[in-house]
Amino acid sequence: MCKGLAALPQTCLERAKEIKIKLGTLLQKPENAIDLIIPYPEKPEKKPEKFQKPSPEEALQWRESLDKVLLNNYGLATFRSFLRSEFSEENIEFWMACEDYKKIKSPVKLASKAKKIYEEFIQKDAPKEVNIDHFTKDVTIRNLMEPSQTSFELAQKRIHALMEKDSFGRFLRSEQYQELI
Repeated sequence: MCKGLAALPQTCLERAKEIKIKLGTLLQKPENAIDLIIPYPEKPEKKPEKFQKPSPEEALQWRESLDKVLLNNYGLATFRSFLRSEFSEENIEFWMACEDYKKIKSPVKLASKAKKIYEEFIQKDAPKEVNIDHFTKDVTIRNLMEPSQTSFELAQKRIHALMEKDSFGRFLRSEQYQELI
C-alpha cells in the first residue's frame, strides 16, 4: 500500500519543496506568476518623451494655477525638472504615481501598485518619503487595507497643496519658467 513520503527518493522531496515555495509565491503575487515559469529580461528603459514647447502666451497661462502646469505635458516636465534642481522631486513623483494608480482597473495590479507607492513614498524612511502629516498617513494606511482607486486621494491632495503653496511660486520665479515666457 502507501508507504508515505518516507518512501520517496530525497531528490523528489527536494523538488516537492521547491514547487511548494513557488506555489506559495504564486499565491502571493499572481501578476508575476509567469516570471517564475519563464523569466524575461528586464524591460528596456523608456526614452524621455519630447513635448512641444508652449508659446509664451500658453506658458503665461500657467501662472493661473499649478493644475494648468500639471495638465500640460511640457509644463509637467518643466516643473519636474525644476523640482529636481531643488532636490524635491519626490512630491511630483508621488503625485504622478497617484495619477497612474487611479487609472488601474485590475484589483491585483491595484494592490501591487499600492504597495509599491506605499513603500516608495509613504512608509517611514521610504527612499522618496513625502512630507505628510500623521493623520493623512494614518488615513492612507487604513485605505490600503482594501486598496481602491481612491486609496491615496487625501495624501495626493495634501502633496498637491504643498507644491502649490511652496514650490509653485518659486517655479514661477525660476529661470526655467522665465525663459518660456
